[in-house]
Amino acid sequence: MNYLIRGALIAATMIPVAAQAGETTRASFGALPDGRKVEAITLSNQHGVRATIITYGAILQALSAPDRNGKSEDVTLGYTDMKGYLVAPNYFGATVGRYANRIKGGTFAIDGKTYTLAKNNGPNALHGGPKGFDKQLWTVEKVTSGENASVTLRYVSADGEEGYPGQLTVTATYALNEKNELSVEYTATTTKPTIVNITNHSFFNLAGEASQRSIYDHVVTIPAETTTPVDATLIPNGQLRPVEGTPFDFRKPMAIGARIRDGRDPQIVFGQGYDENFVIAKAPAAQPTLHARVEDPSSGRVMEILSNQPGVQFYTGNFLDGTAIGKSNHAYRQGDGLALEPQLFPDTPNQPAFGSARLNPGQTYRNVIVYRFSTTN
Repeated sequence: MNYLIRGALIAATMIPVAAQAGETTRASFGALPDGRKVEAITLSNQHGVRATIITYGAILQALSAPDRNGKSEDVTLGYTDMKGYLVAPNYFGATVGRYANRIKGGTFAIDGKTYTLAKNNGPNALHGGPKGFDKQLWTVEKVTSGENASVTLRYVSADGEEGYPGQLTVTATYALNEKNELSVEYTATTTKPTIVNITNHSFFNLAGEASQRSIYDHVVTIPAETTTPVDATLIPNGQLRPVEGTPFDFRKPMAIGARIRDGRDPQIVFGQGYDENFVIAKAPAAQPTLHARVEDPSSGRVMEILSNQPGVQFYTGNFLDGTAIGKSNHAYRQGDGLALEPQLFPDTPNQPAFGSARLNPGQTYRNVIVYRFSTTN
């Protein structure tokens, strides 16, 4: 798996907008219970875009982007300090792996050997386990300023961690350019054959995290002809279902809330919202392509997401239940944020028709995600 990357853009809170191109700042973000320090790195450009990344979980803690009037606001859900990420993480902004999404029964096999994972989502494994990459302290490898300001974080996952074989060396590089593009490049190498599927789990609300507006009025476009429908435990049934004539047809712009509760499709999770993989391609590509476009009519903000991955999981915050108190000191509820996660298909290790999630020694895994911001009138 050798896939390309490029990109850069996004925003953060708590640090003033930079007056010059590509400013990078570093600050403390508290500490873990064992005393280890967590750092925050903020990337800024000249156009009011700022992204703050913390070393815990390689989390995108904040992202500010301007609206149609030039006012920049944080558009991601999350917390102002470490307590929230430790008490009620909800994967806000997190880097998830080794295997993002679900693995049926928490088991998979490589070369005839079966590996058993923790079942942390009903009968299935989810997002790398109870202590996946989102709950690890990453190391800052490199920080750069200039027209392509960036930070590279590194984490070494031990052989056998959370049940996965091979020592996996992972990097996450966030980069912000002057075109209002924030990119995240994930890479990984292994000492033994293993499976890898890493993505970013940011929740976005383009009206602004503090707005208390739901994302149901956001207009979404996803250029996917099919999805991978799921069973009652959210594991794909192995089929590719055409979106035509279903609430999953986002090939033309459609408001998220327009069809959630129209009763036409039991795959709309419990009548609450979307949580399904959309098929963009059959396999990872050499270059990032458009996976989704999101527009908030109230603010004029537009976000395009590009990636080299074959699928994108569309999740509308169905299980946010008001227990998480976010950055603006209000409770996050169902529909307060949406996630669009470029990745391999869920349960690929157990479904050969979906391709392969295998990574061998000598190969490099790459997932390239680009968040591109603009505005409409």
